[in-house]
Amino acid sequence: MKRIYFIGAGGIGMANLERYAISRGLEVAGYDRTSSPLTDALQKEGAELVFDDDPSLIPERYLNPETTLVVRTPAVDDSNAILTEFRRRGHEIVKRAALLGRITADREAICVAGSHGKTTTSSMLAYILSLTPEGTNAFLGGILRNTGSNLMVSPASQRAVVEADEYDRSFHHLSPSLAIITSTDPDHLDIYGDEEGYLEGFARFTELIRPGGLLLEHTGLKLQPRIGADVRHERYCGPNASEQERREADWRPSRLRYEPGRLFFDLEGPDGLVIRNLELGVPVEINVDNAVAAAAAALHLGATEEEVRRGLKEFMGAERRFQIWMRGEADDPSKPVLIDDYAHSPAEVKASIESVRKLYPGRHLTVIFQPHLYTRTRDFAPGFAEALSGADRVLLAEIYPAREEPIPGVSSELILKDLQSKEKMLCLRKDLPDLLKKSNFEVVMTLGAADINLLLPEFQEILRSKK
Repeated sequence: MKRIYFIGAGGIGMANLERYAISRGLEVAGYDRTSSPLTDALQKEGAELVFDDDPSLIPERYLNPETTLVVRTPAVDDSNAILTEFRRRGHEIVKRAALLGRITADREAICVAGSHGKTTTSSMLAYILSLTPEGTNAFLGGILRNTGSNLMVSPASQRAVVEADEYDRSFHHLSPSLAIITSTDPDHLDIYGDEEGYLEGFARFTELIRPGGLLLEHTGLKLQPRIGADVRHERYCGPNASEQERREADWRPSRLRYEPGRLFFDLEGPDGLVIRNLELGVPVEINVDNAVAAAAAALHLGATEEEVRRGLKEFMGAERRFQIWMRGEADDPSKPVLIDDYAHSPAEVKASIESVRKLYPGRHLTVIFQPHLYTRTRDFAPGFAEALSGADRVLLAEIYPAREEPIPGVSSELILKDLQSKEKMLCLRKDLPDLLKKSNFEVVMTLGAADINLLLPEFQEILRSKK
């Protein structure tokens, strides 16, 4: 194949494959419903993208089935006109996950899976490995702020760090040499049916670990791995683990301590290994779990203690993963704080709110939450309400539908009715800027996997004007 046409080209997971194809000298074109900063960046890098579902916009040189591969995302409906045209012409059409599986099949694949934590963990691990002499290749689910991209390419390396997405069972196309599982809180029940089906999906993923490989699993999961007899199995825990989990863990943090704007911990590993005074570049407690997993995997892969130490300290995080837009001052409520996080499950929302509370104790916390998907809201509304109740004030935007059609009776009110916060209200996304102008805020946090982040520059200007 000389060319690849991507249908759903603006997705974050598709973007790293487009960038990889361009780096390999292939021609890249594609379609998405709307433009975005990501599609703007891809166009500047050489991708020919269109935003109308019109087959006449397909460049003629992409119409030869013998030279053009077509890649689609599960979010694209089968009725898509461009997809239908390629199907009519007899093109090979594969899902994104299948192409990623092909690319990594002959590499040492380090695959990070989990209902939450996988983007930060994979990005952190990739950055540490990028500091080693051979570097690494990486296909990430978020834009790494250190590099401004979600792709790393190192011709000298046979490694590939992969964020292993469980949606649509995509991670079943992978064959890891080292697999990390960060969490298995139920999600995507529109695909898996129930929690049992979701856990079965992860169990199947563990079966795909190559002989002689390693499974690094967070403690406390309901998962029952089905690894081969010659696959090693280690566990890790975070700072909030129970005593039993700490005893079960091969890797654990200790001596967690905060200094103004900084967070340190010691890493304890097998055979008495201790690395002291590791510092997190993104100093929030939720990242300690991720750092333990990333450091353990990096050490297994040959990274030195100094490379691990430097990588964790320099790591700036992935965009939309606890991204601090305005830092404020911990002891001055007149200096507003603005933080954005991609948290879109009850466990993630709870952990994010708890992390902010520890960073800014005693400050009034407003959370703006935009639910993502009707099915997720329907399935987990009580959990979201409980998690969001950790904030002083909650502003709930309307549900972001993404790939879904509305479900009768499912709206943000399902969350609102069980919220325990003293201040709570529904607010249309378009009205949020005006609401910020009319009220006083100390710490503002936007949460969700939807497009609330597109309002952050405006939020930032509004809060700055209030100083």
